[in-house]
Amino acid sequence: MIERIFELLEAVDPVIFFGVNNGNMQLIKTLCPKLKIMARGHVLKVLGDAEDVSVFEEIIEKLQAYCGEFNKLEEQTIIDIIKGNMPQEVNVDNLILHGINGKPIVARTPNQQKLVDEYKKNDLLFAIGPAGSGKTYTAIALAVRSLKNKQVKKIILSRPAVEAGEKLGFLPGDMKEKIDPYLQPLYDALQDMIPGAKLKEYLENGTIQIAPLAFMRGRTLSDAMVILDEAQNTSTQQIKMFLTRMGMNSKVIVTGDVTQIDLPPSQKSGLIDALQILKGVKGISKIEFDIQDIVRHKLVMRIVGAYDKAKKDRDEKKEETKEK
Repeated sequence: MIERIFELLEAVDPVIFFGVNNGNMQLIKTLCPKLKIMARGHVLKVLGDAEDVSVFEEIIEKLQAYCGEFNKLEEQTIIDIIKGNMPQEVNVDNLILHGINGKPIVARTPNQQKLVDEYKKNDLLFAIGPAGSGKTYTAIALAVRSLKNKQVKKIILSRPAVEAGEKLGFLPGDMKEKIDPYLQPLYDALQDMIPGAKLKEYLENGTIQIAPLAFMRGRTLSDAMVILDEAQNTSTQQIKMFLTRMGMNSKVIVTGDVTQIDLPPSQKSGLIDALQILKGVKGISKIEFDIQDIVRHKLVMRIVGAYDKAKKDRDEKKEETKEK
């Protein structure tokens, strides 16, 4: 008899792996009757003959690999793997990763796929486009994939806490409670991609950090995937400060919509300034999303189109007035 201890992989959520009320664990024990199997937290302890334990080690590796990739582990999958029949993978075009319950998260438009492709080639990317075009969601999917593949050690997500019609001082609660509503879209995307218990763990141990832009000052962000969202609402000094936080083995994606600037009219957007200054710099890529990339309700595309047309009409009238 030998004893072997297995620790679950970082990407594997124990809640999913062991199953509701340890249902998966009970099934594994039933299908491996020659072994004594105990589970606690992230650890499995197995007792049995050397040959049986060796076979079990291979089974556990396959179960973990499946659970880590697809964020699910069903009874039939367990039975198939233990019997030596790996589940058939369904090829999904433009797949980035599998989200909650195995939901495929894919690049749904050519520009989303371009962001995925450029991410492989460059360390700094600007993803610019209208609301609903999936630029932030795709960027976060790339970040989660990089973390799962151990290409980075942490994800850092940031936004400028700029008021859009509301004043921070009049919102209830302490500073964290005032700022959290600005960061909620980032939480929403993460909840689509990472199981709840695992996401909570990542947030608590700092593997995933979500913070307002002001909290970035003075830091060096190494071994990290960093996303700055709503960058059109940064000042020139803020975006320069952010971009110079890059450390070794880091990648940065900056997203924004230059048609939705909430800064005072007298203040120039740092995003517009950065795009002009950094044009042509090696290692930096710019992906421009447009109205055709909008993947929300079909009315969003029409709304954005209507506002763009209204702005164009106003600009034309101003030019006509100037000429007169």
